[in-house]
Amino acid sequence: MKINFVDNVHPVLSTRLTVAGHTCEDLSDRSGEGLLAQLRDSEGLVVRSRLMIDAKVLDRAPKLRFIARAGAGMENIDREACQQRGIRLYSSPEGNRDAVGEHAIGMLLALMNHLPRADHEVRHGIWDRTSNAGHELCGSTVGIIGFGQMGTAFAQRLLGFGVKVLAHDKYRTGFSNEQVEACSLEDLLNRSDVISLHLPLTPETTHYANADLFARCAKPVWFINTARGPITDTAALLDAIDAGKVRGACLDVLEFEERSLGGLKAEQDSTLKRLYACDKVLLSPHVAGITEQSYFKLANVLADKILRDIEEGKL
Repeated sequence: MKINFVDNVHPVLSTRLTVAGHTCEDLSDRSGEGLLAQLRDSEGLVVRSRLMIDAKVLDRAPKLRFIARAGAGMENIDREACQQRGIRLYSSPEGNRDAVGEHAIGMLLALMNHLPRADHEVRHGIWDRTSNAGHELCGSTVGIIGFGQMGTAFAQRLLGFGVKVLAHDKYRTGFSNEQVEACSLEDLLNRSDVISLHLPLTPETTHYANADLFARCAKPVWFINTARGPITDTAALLDAIDAGKVRGACLDVLEFEERSLGGLKAEQDSTLKRLYACDKVLLSPHVAGITEQSYFKLANVLADKILRDIEEGKL
């Protein structure tokens, strides 16, 4: 099978596929027509976020049998068009679930304890212990919206903090256990001190965290989004912070990101400027799932899935 790599991923994937007898070709340095022209013989594609794979791109790859994304989200792939063509899809959320869970915990603790501000002040000769007194996570109720790989990993990281964990997932049931209580969205909004989003980006989830959701929270919450930027209505979040409905927010992702996730859009609108000026928001550049370890695991998980399906005759 001829497999083209549109983006850079850990070489363990190409190595394992090559050892199994497949031909791997790196197209990560190609773009535009130069890239599309190379897809005519592709039977497999390995991608991240650089290429939007829609019906027009698929038409250029008539032999395509599978697409493998080194990551969790599949919003850059037209899944319906792939289904119509019988193209099998793979993702690897198992590969960076631990990274995302740890990053979410790290951001939350840093925000609750004013660590970015305290670090900045100490470096500038300010020794303010009173204003930088923190808030303990212990004793809080943490609500997780979306209980797939990422939400589950976040819940696991919370176990040693003495918190109550609630989880709501519209498409999953029966996952309650001694550590996690499955509940309705309304129940979660009524009881949570912390709310963390772990949802895929779909038309249904765009601006999921909006003015209505924040208004329905029974008490001021700490808010976390490590999923996709457009899931949060940033203007509504800032309004909720100003109104005291949100105590602070951790955003690893922004709705102002380019579609490729490679940076922010060139235009700087007033909401983004307002976000930068808000000291109750902690930001990071969409790196929650990126670690030295996850770079390997994302590719290795794909190798496991692809080679297993080939062996079982599904590809």
